[in-house]
Amino acid sequence: MEVVGDGDGHTRTGTVWTATAHAVAAVIGSGVLALPWSVAQMGWIFGPLALVSFALVTYYTGILLSDCYRSPDPITGRRNYTYMGVVRACLGKKNVLVCGISQYTMLWGTIIGYTITAATSMMSVKRSNCFHEKGHDAKCGTSGNLFMLIFGGIEIVLSQFPSLEKVTLLSVMASAMSMTYSFIALYLCIVKFASHNDVRGSLTGVKMGTQGISPSTKVWHSFQALGNIAFAYTYAVLLVEIQDTLKSPPPENKVMKKVTLYGLGITTMFYVSLGCVGYAAFGNDAPGNILTGFNEPFWLVDIANLAVLVHLIGAYQVYSQPIFTAYEKWLASKWPSTGFLHNVYTLRAIHFQFTLSKLLLRTLFVIVTTVVAMMLPFFNAVLGFLGSIAFWPLTVYLPISMYMSQAKIKRGSRKWVLLQSLSMISLLVSIISAVGSVADIIERLKHARLFSVTF
Repeated sequence: MEVVGDGDGHTRTGTVWTATAHAVAAVIGSGVLALPWSVAQMGWIFGPLALVSFALVTYYTGILLSDCYRSPDPITGRRNYTYMGVVRACLGKKNVLVCGISQYTMLWGTIIGYTITAATSMMSVKRSNCFHEKGHDAKCGTSGNLFMLIFGGIEIVLSQFPSLEKVTLLSVMASAMSMTYSFIALYLCIVKFASHNDVRGSLTGVKMGTQGISPSTKVWHSFQALGNIAFAYTYAVLLVEIQDTLKSPPPENKVMKKVTLYGLGITTMFYVSLGCVGYAAFGNDAPGNILTGFNEPFWLVDIANLAVLVHLIGAYQVYSQPIFTAYEKWLASKWPSTGFLHNVYTLRAIHFQFTLSKLLLRTLFVIVTTVVAMMLPFFNAVLGFLGSIAFWPLTVYLPISMYMSQAKIKRGSRKWVLLQSLSMISLLVSIISAVGSVADIIERLKHARLFSVTF
């Protein structure tokens, strides 16, 4: 049954099950591929503990955020359609700026990470086929520059779609592909573990010393692993948009709390399974992108990597279209009569309409993003940095602050102290994971040649 909410013209038909599907599809992404490596940096004690801890924090703040969808009352108040809309309603313009900087930095950074991952997947396909044809002792190194340029060229074309609504089919395909490669990765790890039937790894993870890495590198990688796990639990920025699809009654906040439980519960079980089984299979040698650890069966590895590629082609647009919308809206308001921004041209042969600003600025955006990705081809370090800068402000600080403002939590009360303590601990985790990721990027840049992406 179609339900139109609050006379706002929005048709909402969502249920707890459709919203749970959205939540699972939105959370499970390319970050899942780094989880075995992340567990390897911390070992059997702190690795699984970190996976579960991030899930619990994300779940708790998601529960708080679901009560802020309507304001000032969580059941009868006015709807807020976006995460930034909730921040504006509950905290005012100052915090909207904090939210905007964090959100759009994460969006652009994620796009850079997607470009790197797409090239890695294409290189992996070429390498696995080379090994299959010439044997596993063959030299099958390959460069990723060409693949990054090809991926960037595809995104230049797709970026000309006028809005996110026009790439819905692409988003559906992307979600299906993310589930495909995630399950294939889990299956391959199970098969590898079964082949040697020996639980590898150690209680404290990657070793230090003469046969391991230096103490400082061990620390930085452990911190970076926290950022990778935080990136894998990117949920808060999508929660409000998912909640806005729910029909009412029952009240959206009550339904969304169930959605958060089911969605994060399913995601966490899968994350812990892949992270731990992958670590048990590879031990301390777990690769940064788990799919790069397999060459056989080559056809299944190829399917997984091609699924990653298709997913990232669509996900790139899901993350870039909000950026396009934001700066194009700002430019249009700044120069309301400039032809460069507003004159619409039509290519009748292919029924394509465009403005010069969209054609040139969106193309320039993709080019700059591709160039930055070619300069920083570090999958784990980039994911760790993105997770660290987004986790505290978007997943913890803003949801807690909005909840306390709307629920009128008394300053100095027991609940206020507990919530502030959670926020401060999360801030500390974000800082140390950011430091670890930046340290790793700097260290890798010392030994890397710019625009030389090899595998």
